[in-house]
Amino acid sequence: MTTQETEQSRGGGVGEPLVRMRGIVKKFGETVVLDGVDLDVDRGEVVVLIGPSGAGKSTLLRCINGLERIQAGSIHVAGEELVYKEKHLNHIRSRIGMVFQAFNLFPHMKVIDNITMAQQDVLGRPRQEARTRATELLERVGLAEKADAYPDNLSGGQQQRVAIARALAMDPEVMLFDEPTSALDPELVGEVLDVMRTLADEGMTMIVVTHEMRFARRAADRVLLMADKQIVEEGTPEQVLENPTSERGKAFLRELTEH
Repeated sequence: MTTQETEQSRGGGVGEPLVRMRGIVKKFGETVVLDGVDLDVDRGEVVVLIGPSGAGKSTLLRCINGLERIQAGSIHVAGEELVYKEKHLNHIRSRIGMVFQAFNLFPHMKVIDNITMAQQDVLGRPRQEARTRATELLERVGLAEKADAYPDNLSGGQQQRVAIARALAMDPEVMLFDEPTSALDPELVGEVLDVMRTLADEGMTMIVVTHEMRFARRAADRVLLMADKQIVEEGTPEQVLENPTSERGKAFLRELTEH
């Protein structure tokens, strides 16, 4: 697979990529899930991963921050190679924010405490500084009035916005989103995508696994189609979603239009 080397519309293209993956092989037992994947993501770039279920999209994200261990290849984040030692993994993960399908909020803690805890425990921020940062981020995602609420009293869309704020509180250099709207009722999807589009417009480096093609068209600098354990097509949203060149790309597009 050829990697993107042209300068991107937001911030990338000069110097080494923020995320670089080379020859990634990932197996679960004897089952190969990723087979020789290469990927570069520049600073400020928004990359959207699409493709059929089981194509390895979520696994690719989880490899970037070491949640899944690769069997071959190399991963670099901000010039540092990922190695599987606890101290180094924690250091790499401190540079990466991740938002999952599930919200993973602590139900017994107020919203603001969900956002402040890791700042204090991992970054060593004083309590008041962490709360100030949490308050700023709640305002940013439109939930300032929910600071003292408990997660169970929020809608799914609100909980996911809190999860985004929690990830941002760690001041990540890149944000990974693993189908962040797939667990939401349709009427709640838009409020989460609005926050993500704002982050993209502000220049946050993002790698997003999603089935929301409207988001891909609006926010992505580059769309990658994954199938058959590899990236089989890449380009601008218009190229991949409207004029795919690979047979897998054409088949995926037909499936989208049929649904």
